[in-house]
Amino acid sequence: MYAPDDWYKSFFQGLFVEAWLDAMPAEHTEREVDFIRHKLAVSPPASVLDVPCGGGRHAIPLAELGYRVTAVDISPDFLKAPRQRADEKNLQIDWYQQDMSDLQWHSVYDGAYCFGNSFGYIPDDVIPRFLAQIVCALKPGARFVLDYPVLLENVLKIFMEKSSHTFGDFKGERNGRYDPESGRIVVEHTVTRGDQTARAVMNQRAYTYRQICDLFTAAGFEDVQ
Repeated sequence: MYAPDDWYKSFFQGLFVEAWLDAMPAEHTEREVDFIRHKLAVSPPASVLDVPCGGGRHAIPLAELGYRVTAVDISPDFLKAPRQRADEKNLQIDWYQQDMSDLQWHSVYDGAYCFGNSFGYIPDDVIPRFLAQIVCALKPGARFVLDYPVLLENVLKIFMEKSSHTFGDFKGERNGRYDPESGRIVVEHTVTRGDQTARAVMNQRAYTYRQICDLFTAAGFEDVQ
């Protein structure tokens, strides 16, 4: 079982995107949006950066609340659905299809966030560049909120090599392993809906809490909590 370093550039397409869009309950997203607002500590119409945005499940609610949202994702299939929803709701969101480690903004945003495990997708040698670009994109004193549930301390306590679950019309199966040499979790995902099946392998880095703090401090962040 193997996934190349750039697996995330082609993983999120077709049936996998449809499954991801259907996977998270609305009440879970609502709690996360409240958490983002609380931790960013800025009020509408503040400018916020969502990177990567996936299916826009945080970007759209924040835009509905009056925030000026910029949303970045590498997957055109992922961006298609939230763009359509935003148009239907007459919401102004700036969507960008590009790699999350290829940001070009300078002192533009009042806050930024990275949710949904995505931080661990990036190759180790790219993480410092991504964090430095976030620092550059933020106005002085602005906050960045990271959602990273695959901290190594958590993963080693609950990691299961095989598991399955259902959500909506989908059945999902995962077969994974932790590779101590690379510090990454390698997982083969299978999603099935009716007679449709998609299978692909992903990997993501499992940093320790201390490593995360060191990475953020080296990038120029202050008061890492």
